[in-house]
Amino acid sequence: MAGPAEIEQGSLQRTFKDLFAGAAGGIAQVLLGQPFDIVKVRLQTSSQYPNALDCATKIFKDEGPAAFYKGTLTPLIGIGACVSIQFGAFHWARRRFEASNTASNPISPGLSYGQYYLSGAFAGVANSVISGPIEHVRIRLQTQPHGAARLYSGPIDCIRKLSAHEGVLKGLYRGEAVTILREAQAYGVWFLTFEYLMNADAARNGIERKEISSLKVAGYGGLAGEALWLASYPFDVVKSKMQSDGFGKDMRYKGMRDCFAQTYRAEGTRGFWKGIGPTLLRAMPVSAGTFAVVEATMRFLE
Repeated sequence: MAGPAEIEQGSLQRTFKDLFAGAAGGIAQVLLGQPFDIVKVRLQTSSQYPNALDCATKIFKDEGPAAFYKGTLTPLIGIGACVSIQFGAFHWARRRFEASNTASNPISPGLSYGQYYLSGAFAGVANSVISGPIEHVRIRLQTQPHGAARLYSGPIDCIRKLSAHEGVLKGLYRGEAVTILREAQAYGVWFLTFEYLMNADAARNGIERKEISSLKVAGYGGLAGEALWLASYPFDVVKSKMQSDGFGKDMRYKGMRDCFAQTYRAEGTRGFWKGIGPTLLRAMPVSAGTFAVVEATMRFLE
């Protein structure tokens, strides 16, 4: 029987594997999703584009193809860390639930789907500590004027200027409350959907999880990505509006509740779903690629 030190070492090794697999998935997520993301953010924060196709066409025409990867360095570094934290935190919480379930019911220690959701929500909240400022910087870089009128020379300059306005908490971490709400709901649903589909497939076909094909893993990951955005998109719209808002006398929104209220008064419920089309188009391949890479990496590390 393994002693406490061996158990602890095994748990740490498992956590490092989860973090490494998540980082690999995060890099895939950024490279696949960045062109879609800039279109989404422009549609959420501006009224100059009637639809996603017009937005993408104008970005390409006015700013060139490289503009679709504007602000990529920050998420490439940051989202790798974010997805690493998401998967590391999710599996840490999952193992805590499994240990608790084993103590109370050794015959059936598996997680309920409520526990899968809570594990995902925990991962989202843990992730929000770094995803909030990373996404804030990315949004500022994506929405700034093109050419000589640009406000920031790059991510570091953007971080410095945002922090200089009202300090780190009110400047760089603007919109953090709604980011936490979005992340908890989004990743609760994301992991819940993926685990449900994977467990259902294994049970239906009488196989182990590791025997599910990579193509199916990608498909279930893609469906989980659709569920993530359908469950959390209104929070994301408010977050984007707050993180692209001006400072001082140019600030339109006093806070999260005021942003929700102003958006509803000006645009109705439709205002909370602007840009959902390209977001869902992006979600399928990005989430599919993320889960496929993470699952393949974890199987390789076993």
